[in-house]
Amino acid sequence: MPSPEIKLLELYTPLGGGVFLGWLLGRILPKNFPTYLGHFLFWIGAPIAIVAFLRRTNLSGPIWIAPLAAWAAILLGAGLAWAVIRLNDKKDPACVSPSATSSGSQPNQGSFLLASMVGNTGYLGYPVTLALVGQEYFGWALFYDLLGSMLGTYGLGVALAARFGMGASSHKQLLAAILKTPGLWALGLGLVLRPISLPDWLDFGLQKFAWTVISLSLVLIGMRLSQLSSWRGLPQASICLAIKMLLVPLVLGWGLRGLGLTGPPHLLIVLQMAMPPAFATLIIAEAYNLDRDLAVTAIALGTGGLFLTLPLWLWLFGV
Repeated sequence: MPSPEIKLLELYTPLGGGVFLGWLLGRILPKNFPTYLGHFLFWIGAPIAIVAFLRRTNLSGPIWIAPLAAWAAILLGAGLAWAVIRLNDKKDPACVSPSATSSGSQPNQGSFLLASMVGNTGYLGYPVTLALVGQEYFGWALFYDLLGSMLGTYGLGVALAARFGMGASSHKQLLAAILKTPGLWALGLGLVLRPISLPDWLDFGLQKFAWTVISLSLVLIGMRLSQLSSWRGLPQASICLAIKMLLVPLVLGWGLRGLGLTGPPHLLIVLQMAMPPAFATLIIAEAYNLDRDLAVTAIALGTGGLFLTLPLWLWLFGV
């Protein structure tokens, strides 16, 4: 088995290269190109990749732990962020302001909560876990993302955004948005197609397409990063990231080990917990008039900081 150093080198080369290529393309191509690429990956690329990866994924064992761990991470992140908000209010009650970008305002607190609880477990989490843990356990990453992060983002995340922002969304609209997510349908289709034998050429083509989607997702991240322009709120963003990318995976990582979860599934869950804030937090912040600048700063800083935190998790929980 390759050493942790070799694993990181094998990951950082395509990960950094893909993101950097996307950053360059984002400076050259039309500004609406990332939107089209994102729509393609969301509606076509990612669902087909999910079906393809599921064909070679080991779904035995207590895989249901993955979404439960995801919700534990979401709730712990939100709880710690809320504790920080309350502590800040007690220290300086006068800081509450109607300005959407001032520290202590409700829109600011909403972005702070979202950035502390919701991670990029799809576009970034998939390639990281595939590289460091392997395709055999991809099902754990998939269940963590679709049944944990995705539902947490567009369920609890949207509810919090509506509470702290100025947007509104009915329960029917929220449920419809979740049910229309193609990744969930792809998960069901992939489970149905797993026992069905496909021609070798078709199975080979699906696998190649799936890995191409992973590469394009890294390019998309770089393109979106190239369009982020604000770095306001560095102190607040640093606290968000300390909660999201350090405290939560550290506490729950040791907790899961204490409950008996070990090996590759344990490392995979810790890695998913340690992902930086999702780009969806920015989408929600814009839709519900939260603090966009804080969301932007947390995403950019967290994506760069991932290169520094990954060695820590391999050292603590590597197999």
